[in-house]
Amino acid sequence: MEQNRAHPVILTIATSDSGGGAGIQADLKTITALGGFGTSVLVALTAQNGAEVRGIHPLPEDFIRLQLRTVRDGFPVKAAKTGMLYAAGIMETLARELAGADFPLVVDPVSVSQSGYSLLRDDAVETLIRDILPLALCLTPNKFEAELLSGRTIAGISDVAGAAAALLGKGARSVLIKGGHFPEYDTEKSLVDWLALPGRPLLPLPHARVETANNHGTGCTLSAAIAFFLGLEHTLEDSIRLAQAYLTRALAAGYAPGLGSGSPDFMAGRG
Repeated sequence: MEQNRAHPVILTIATSDSGGGAGIQADLKTITALGGFGTSVLVALTAQNGAEVRGIHPLPEDFIRLQLRTVRDGFPVKAAKTGMLYAAGIMETLARELAGADFPLVVDPVSVSQSGYSLLRDDAVETLIRDILPLALCLTPNKFEAELLSGRTIAGISDVAGAAAALLGKGARSVLIKGGHFPEYDTEKSLVDWLALPGRPLLPLPHARVETANNHGTGCTLSAAIAFFLGLEHTLEDSIRLAQAYLTRALAAGYAPGLGSGSPDFMAGRG
């Protein structure tokens, strides 16, 4: 299939957010705003808005498989990301289908909503570790997700390297631990994300802090942007830096269209 380098095909494998600010919707808005062509595989539906999640409905695994095969048969996917995968059976299906994929995969291990609703079944944690982490070119957990998946407590920056090393040991080829929950580096003006690569010192990646309550879907947005820039064949480090800059601009322009937490302004993030 013909490749269009200016508009790479990016695949998101995630859950629908009926409120439009996170999940598949945030991914596709991000990819489109940056200039890519977004394709999608839905694994579950949610009933939610900016204030609460009222329900989750996983889709049948055979239909998830059909979506993925159909997209891959019809499009030259340049990069992909996963978001909320929710259930062990979904992960097992995806792992079988994505084994040996010829495009980079960003894994955002979504586990809890900002309103505190569980987005990952308890019995799916080990499956996520066993089957999905080894597929990840880049794993993008926040502090709490890094603790859950590494089995380590992260009390401060001094613990980040150990947790990241544990996640690398579970198969991820790189780990970006997002720094929004680390008060040692989370200041009024900046915060730091931490990139871990095998055999290299932990790399701090600082970026501007935006003081806003409209931060629903930030993890989805960041991981989708990283996938987009990987699809343009940037290096991983450059893809992360470009994605950070995009998210910062989008957050600075964010707003709340309804109840609860609003979202980044995806189009404003283009700069």
